[in-house]
Amino acid sequence: MTIKDAPEEWEIRATKTPFVGNKTSVRTDEVVMPDGSVVGRDYQVHPGSVAVLALDDEDRVLLIRQYRHPVRQKLWEIPAGLLDVPGENPLHAAQRELYEEAHVKAEDWRVLTDVYTSPGGCDEAIRIFLARGLSEADGERFEVEHEEIDLEYARVPVSELVRGVLAGELHNNCLVVGVLSLVAARASGELDGLRPAEAEWPARPFEA
Repeated sequence: MTIKDAPEEWEIRATKTPFVGNKTSVRTDEVVMPDGSVVGRDYQVHPGSVAVLALDDEDRVLLIRQYRHPVRQKLWEIPAGLLDVPGENPLHAAQRELYEEAHVKAEDWRVLTDVYTSPGGCDEAIRIFLARGLSEADGERFEVEHEEIDLEYARVPVSELVRGVLAGELHNNCLVVGVLSLVAARASGELDGLRPAEAEWPARPFEA
């Protein structure tokens, strides 16, 4: 048996959208179960996101510390952002986020991993990139607003991040998944075999 996720869609008898926000919405689907019963399923509809594990020549990861209101914490994170334009190339979005949030550019880009953040209650898909060959971006810094006004920055060794993840000190999904995926790729000898930056992404199809 091949252990691989596969597309499937059960019958939906009815659907409604009781809430629509600026970037996301909440949808209720009446879904037919295998025994024929119909059950309501509420979930957040999300445009998708990208995140960047930016690794410098000293084996340090570029981090941003940002206030996240839903969890009432300041979290250390890797640069990330929404796919604001339907069908947007995720590589271009990731390059934009790295520039806007950290004023950094990268020469080498690979897909590190693709994840669903919370598939039981949200359809958000995130593509996490590995970016290497870092340097200061050209031009003026992007003008920030809201939570981003209070950003803090750090470059932290991979080994220290692994320790923090396993100690329960770091909680951001993209940071945790990205760092542990990097370590796993190195341990298995698959780092050079990571997918190209514009690899197909069925969860969020795009034009190359």
